[in-house]
Amino acid sequence: MEKTYSKNGLWESYRFSIILIGAIIIGSLIGIKFGEKAQILKPLGDLFINGMFTLVVPLVLVTISSSIAGMSDMKRLGNVLKSLFLVFVSTGLVAGVIILVVVNIFPPAQGVNLHLTTTEALKPFQTGDQIVKALTVSDFPELISRKNMLPLIIFSIFFGISVNLVGEKGKVVVTGLNALAEVFLKMIGILMYYAPIGLGAYFAALVGEYGGQLLGSYTRAMLIYYPLCILYFFLIFPVYGYIAGGQKGVKLLKYLVSPALTSLATQSSIATLPVNLEAAEFIGVPKDIREIVLPIGATAHMDGTVFSSILKISFLFGVFNIPFTGVETYISALLLSVAGGVVMSGVPGGGLIGEMLIVTMYGFPPEAFPIIATIGYLVDPPATMINATGDTVAAMLVTRLVEGKKWIENKISQ
Repeated sequence: MEKTYSKNGLWESYRFSIILIGAIIIGSLIGIKFGEKAQILKPLGDLFINGMFTLVVPLVLVTISSSIAGMSDMKRLGNVLKSLFLVFVSTGLVAGVIILVVVNIFPPAQGVNLHLTTTEALKPFQTGDQIVKALTVSDFPELISRKNMLPLIIFSIFFGISVNLVGEKGKVVVTGLNALAEVFLKMIGILMYYAPIGLGAYFAALVGEYGGQLLGSYTRAMLIYYPLCILYFFLIFPVYGYIAGGQKGVKLLKYLVSPALTSLATQSSIATLPVNLEAAEFIGVPKDIREIVLPIGATAHMDGTVFSSILKISFLFGVFNIPFTGVETYISALLLSVAGGVVMSGVPGGGLIGEMLIVTMYGFPPEAFPIIATIGYLVDPPATMINATGDTVAAMLVTRLVEGKKWIENKISQ
């Protein structure tokens, strides 16, 4: 894996990405050709996905803890966390404004006639209970689970700060955490050699089973959402890259290719985290910043989720013949989408909870829930791509805020 991003020639620079793209294309063609029969390949994909999920939980624990525990300047930690919050909210608001403009120009539900089926009544959204479940678990073993990533991150931050405050006695713990981080990253690197087979097989199964759904009644919404995500990736990310590091920052975005492909296949920001950490390292994001921003971003930085939330809201307004207009409507949609992208993403089942929140907040009938739940499923691949790759872009912006221009100058001098 160390040679994946070598600068010696186009092939050396993009070899792993090209192999991944080729494997995914072959897998997709197999899925189209054999349809549901391609499900026979799914276990090969599950092996890779399960391997990533197994390694990513301890990786999050040791990387965040070691970065914070090893900081000699706690003021820098404060600057990183403040910059992180500013970047996450700012990019979420930018994404929200963009999708508001798009859905007003191209109403996603225009011409859509859906036959609504009644479902069971939805349970009220319990804000207090959900906040507790989002931030904490009731027992330590529950913490070591990818289903409870936000509590794990909070614990890791608290643990790292505590080790740091211990002082000299804590240095042995810092050394051990750094060593563990290296070990888990090496394990990820070894697993990535299997990625072309795993992702190719996973795509074959996905396309074989669900490919036809994109041609159903939600086509218009998909025709709006998919191109928007692609344009955001190729037009807005370069703007962020330029803000972070000028023209050099834009050129460094080439390292987003592997995270983008991994996130498309796995549909998980968490599973993409190891690839993002590697990409951020090649980009030149400092170790302490990338190992704090990226794990937190995997559960709390969701520009793609902001896109999908407002798409769902405007879609429901159209389906129920309610004008999606007015400043209050736009502000409520914007706040709800940013909250969904930053908070609900860290909650187990957060996607469905966010959809339930949309239905209940706007007073839609229960049968509205399966409508947007289906949209949520269909938009998940490109949404996850924007979420996951946006984490690395956010890490670049945080680096610029914390270190100024010197970070990109150091990268140029290497």
